[in-house]
Amino acid sequence: MAEQHTPRSLIVSLYGAYGRAPDNAPLPVAELIRLLAVLGVDAPSVRSSVSRLKRRGLLEPRRTRDGAAGYALSADACQLLDDGDRRIYTTAEPKLSDGWVLAVFSVPEAERHKRHLLRSRLGRLGFGTAAPGVWIAPGALYEETRHTLERLRLDPYVDLFRGEHLGFAATAEAVGRWWDLAAISKLHEEFLDLHEPVLRAWTAAPGSARDAYRDYLLALDSWRRLPYADPGLPAELLPAGWPGGRAAAVFGALHARLRDAGAAFVRSPEEA
Repeated sequence: MAEQHTPRSLIVSLYGAYGRAPDNAPLPVAELIRLLAVLGVDAPSVRSSVSRLKRRGLLEPRRTRDGAAGYALSADACQLLDDGDRRIYTTAEPKLSDGWVLAVFSVPEAERHKRHLLRSRLGRLGFGTAAPGVWIAPGALYEETRHTLERLRLDPYVDLFRGEHLGFAATAEAVGRWWDLAAISKLHEEFLDLHEPVLRAWTAAPGSARDAYRDYLLALDSWRRLPYADPGLPAELLPAGWPGGRAAAVFGALHARLRDAGAAFVRSPEEA
């Protein structure tokens, strides 16, 4: 399967991996162009994608210390990436005792466009549909859900509840109705097909800092979508042979091997 990495998504992944300084210093536009070129993205595509991210309120134009044009993360973008880190890099095993978070919403007919936005956003956060107007996700997703709804100003339409499953249907059967587990499993398998060979290649013969940067950013750009499609269900609720754990282990190994090695190329092109 040929994987699609959009310029906009790669820019978000780049900021998430290498663009968060303690003082939120901007990345120069010239550096964005250099770093994205390694991934096959030309300069006009970088500039147009940055403009879209600016319009969405995720990037802010700023001058670097030497006066060059650059872009820094907005406060919303920093919160978005911090929330994403908890999903993307988590090593904790989900437990049934973590419980669930329920989202119940009601949107006036005059604002029905927000109803679609709510459904879309809850789905992208990993919620499944338990009943019309009732969405469910593992309890660990509560904080990120609250931050997202507040950022989008959708919180007045939603009530969030914590709870545990008491019956009557077996929960393992219920999750098969609430989420499309076959589709989620396929996403994990596709990630493994594309990136497990990359891990084997690095294990056999380490490459350059430029190669590490390229392979890590592509793996991160693929992986960071999966913890949103897959809400992180406890193992006892999943089908036998679930590939999610193996996919997480492959990404974890690539992160450990490549992230810091790639940082050398980000800091200095001479490390290529």
